[in-house]
Amino acid sequence: MVRIEWTERSLEDLNEVHDYIARDSKNYAHLFVKKIYETVQRLKDFPNIGRVVPEVNNPSVREIIFHNYRIVYRNMDKYVEIITVIHGSRLLRI
Repeated sequence: MVRIEWTERSLEDLNEVHDYIARDSKNYAHLFVKKIYETVQRLKDFPNIGRVVPEVNNPSVREIIFHNYRIVYRNMDKYVEIITVIHGSRLLRI
């Protein structure tokens, strides 16, 4: 089992996702972010569950797709670093 570490950028991204959804529904925004956290927790047991990010083509940089969002992370063997949470329609910059 590995630990999960969120970068400052990824936490800011998550807050932006929350704020955007909260414009329509604060309750749904809370539930959506909660589900993202739950999805990320699976990485503790299965750090390679995501696919390799095509733009990076580095086997340690992977992503999980959650609804329309890409949760991009780096598998560092002893821990998983969440790099960013980005809408799938946006250009990924790592």
